[in-house]
Amino acid sequence: MTHEDDLRSWAKGSYTSEAGTELLLRAFGGRYAAVGNPWVHASGITPEGYTENAWIDFEALGEHANNGPYSGGERRFLLLAASLAEDVPVVLSEVVPGLDRQNLDLVLAAIAHAGGSHQHSDIDENDDGSMTLRPGYLDSLHPWPRSLRAV
Repeated sequence: MTHEDDLRSWAKGSYTSEAGTELLLRAFGGRYAAVGNPWVHASGITPEGYTENAWIDFEALGEHANNGPYSGGERRFLLLAASLAEDVPVVLSEVVPGLDRQNLDLVLAAIAHAGGSHQHSDIDENDDGSMTLRPGYLDSLHPWPRSLRAV
């Protein structure tokens, strides 16, 4: 298992935490999900470099994004990730217009994931007029971009 796997394992089960974590893992080469950032926590590192019990403090991420030495695009992106996963206020009209195309693509995928669109069901109408639910049948409204594979 890698540090990235450990973060995904921690976030699993909460679509919003999963989405925020994926944003940090996929954007900017994954550097904002790396150990050493004040919002990334790990209880230990094995000799193989595996980080155990890693987690992200998205509230602290929001505080650092507002007060850290980040470019405008980085700050906007970090605030969106924090807001998606935690109760961090963000004004969309201020942060969305400043995102580049690549990061906007990631944000759209994260919003679709946080909303659970990858798990939505479809309803079929049968010949007799009854309905059949097909759970988890529909694809995500906006899948994670293939060009920005997760690390």
